[in-house]
Amino acid sequence: MGETLEQSLTDLLYGFSIALEPGNLMWSVFGVLIGNLIGVLPGMGALTTISILLPLTYFISPVPAILMLAGIFYGSQYGGAIGAILLNLPSHPPHAVTCLDGYPMTKAGRGGAALGVTMMASFFAASVGIIVMIFLSPLLVEVAFKFGPTEICSIMLLGLLAGATMSRSSPLKGIAMTLFGLICGVVGTDVITGTQRLTFGLTELGDGMELTALCMGLFGVADFLVTINRASAKPVRVKVRMADMKPTRAELKQAFWPMVRGTAIGTLFGAMPGTGPTITTFIAYAFERKVSRTPERFGTGAIEGVASPEASAHAKTQVDFIPTMSLGIPGDAVMALLLGGLILKGIQPGPQLITEHKDIFWGLIASFWIGNVLLVVLNVPLIGIWVRMLQVPFKYLYPAALLFICIGVYSTRNSLFDVAEVAAFGIVGAVFLKLEFSLAPIILGFVLGPMLEENFRRAMLLSRGDAMVFFERPISAGFMTACGLLLAVQLFSYWRKQIVAAPISQPEELISE
Repeated sequence: MGETLEQSLTDLLYGFSIALEPGNLMWSVFGVLIGNLIGVLPGMGALTTISILLPLTYFISPVPAILMLAGIFYGSQYGGAIGAILLNLPSHPPHAVTCLDGYPMTKAGRGGAALGVTMMASFFAASVGIIVMIFLSPLLVEVAFKFGPTEICSIMLLGLLAGATMSRSSPLKGIAMTLFGLICGVVGTDVITGTQRLTFGLTELGDGMELTALCMGLFGVADFLVTINRASAKPVRVKVRMADMKPTRAELKQAFWPMVRGTAIGTLFGAMPGTGPTITTFIAYAFERKVSRTPERFGTGAIEGVASPEASAHAKTQVDFIPTMSLGIPGDAVMALLLGGLILKGIQPGPQLITEHKDIFWGLIASFWIGNVLLVVLNVPLIGIWVRMLQVPFKYLYPAALLFICIGVYSTRNSLFDVAEVAAFGIVGAVFLKLEFSLAPIILGFVLGPMLEENFRRAMLLSRGDAMVFFERPISAGFMTACGLLLAVQLFSYWRKQIVAAPISQPEELISE
């Protein structure tokens, strides 16, 4: 235990030496600032922002690229609470529950205190999440050396099934979107046989579809097309001084244990693929109301209703990086997009990442702490600017985003074909959104599909075509069992819904007869 702790601290110090390099620090700060700004603006979430800035990673080295993308992700979590508390405007779904008690506190003149408690809860929860990552990493390093093509193939299959069946839409819709992503992922030249697949005679598709075009189309253009008639927010005058952001001693006492419980819930759900921060915040809020001696206060300005869900969201955000980086299983759409960022830089996510790319893994962990300190320091003096940013009309916001999308995707290969790809995926994504299909499984299938295929072929070559190798090796057998259990749970859930729904329909049938 002592040696493990010492090794973790040594690796963490190495990570700080990487994260504090001027170039890496600059990109990390840039990501945090952009993420914070985007978090404040309604409709412009981390998903859209990372999609727009993904082409920028072509021109910078892997470490600062990943630090920037991660900074955007957790920076947006801070910014999203500002609109929810001050204007009752949940800029992003995870902060919808924060409105329930945050905005009543603002109307009671305690909006600044709610923001102060939010920042404390966020920093505390993020720190706990980082510590969990530090102490789990030695275990992941030991496991990494036992992974071969068979184990990697099994875990990729589990990731695809988890992402598909645990999406917010129905499991069948999730599976359909994953298959669509798999089909998009195999377009291009087969690396083993050299034959072209699904290119339809287009030479531009010989190298496959562009991940940046796919992401920008699905999460940038599609969102614009769906919300094009959305009304802009009405200007609201809100003033928050730095002195107002200091909570009273009684408020801190009320918020402490809810903050701890919210952090525990976020940490627990962080390791579960498919459970985004939105689910986590609602569970934390419901749990806090259940254990409260005065549940009637919730919804009228209870500080606990702000501290617990915000803490759970930030703990979830940090711990989400564990399955994403070390196992290649993203927790939500943003994590799937970050997986794509790793692939673009030639880095394969999985247990070997910790040993083969220590600079990225430990530099990322160290940057979390640096970024979270920066967010606390910067949010206090900049709160007035963020409030003004909430009044930017959509008619200016979205056209500007579209312009950056077109410039970004064209700059990657100087190809107008890529711009056409963005437009095509934008239309397809808008249709899927209207039909209430989740888009995240598409990215999951596109990113993990080729890796699944490659490792499946290797496993079959090594075992001389014997598929039982997936069940004979212990780690692979464990993941395959998890796949089976996941499918069984989904089938049981579907069967149970049918059984429960049947008695309800019977009386209607008798009446009609």
